[in-house]
Amino acid sequence: MLVDDSKGVRTLTLNRPHRKNAIDARLWRELAEALRAAGRDDGVRALVITGAGGAFCSGADIGTGEDIHPRHKLLRLSDVALALHELAVPTVAKVTGVAVGAGWNLALGCDLVVATPESRFSQIFAKRGLSVDLGGSWLLPKLVGLQQAKRLVLLGDVIDAVEAHGLGLVTWVTPADAIDGFVDELAGRLAAGPPFALAQSKALLNDGANGTLQQALANEARAQPGNFATADSGEAYAAFAAKRQPEFTGQWAVPPRGAPPDEEQNNA
Repeated sequence: MLVDDSKGVRTLTLNRPHRKNAIDARLWRELAEALRAAGRDDGVRALVITGAGGAFCSGADIGTGEDIHPRHKLLRLSDVALALHELAVPTVAKVTGVAVGAGWNLALGCDLVVATPESRFSQIFAKRGLSVDLGGSWLLPKLVGLQQAKRLVLLGDVIDAVEAHGLGLVTWVTPADAIDGFVDELAGRLAAGPPFALAQSKALLNDGANGTLQQALANEARAQPGNFATADSGEAYAAFAAKRQPEFTGQWAVPPRGAPPDEEQNNA
């Protein structure tokens, strides 16, 4: 896997083009650790996942035999799916070529998906005698509804980027010769946003998709005061008044409490 940092954007590139970036045991481990490392790095404000050599990811590499219980293999996938879902920063999947099986669900686990007209997608599991994995059973019904999710998974049909966009499984379709610039600009916009507020909004949306309106409102009421306590809130108003672009840092802006009494006062 290749890792590149630029202006607050970390790009993870699956780099097995000879296998259309099918993910083997080593790459599963590298990907999980890279996602966790991004979550620990305050310099990472947005993350892009893509593939090398004109493909996004052809799924798990089932052509390499391992003498371990299949459940242990699936735990690697679970590590990646959870690390991606729990990552606080916004994530973008840049899809060129194929995204099938676990590869497609890796893209769907990102917050936003950009594809080219040539991109092709499939929940190919049934054609391999397998059931859906990498969180697809949870992601697809939320994104397209239960009936369409069943259609995609049970038949394993290949669909193009236009149909995927129509189903809400791709956020934007952009020409192949423009996708790099499009994603760079998009990731830059996300990286320039208020980091604490975006992290809270992402978490609120993820939680809200599974809860009641009452729970969502309660979560929002707990989250919003934290935004007022950062420098970003004041910076946003100042930038608006000055008719300039805000510069968000996510820094805590609440003054510390008064210093504790000194030792002599404590002993008095």
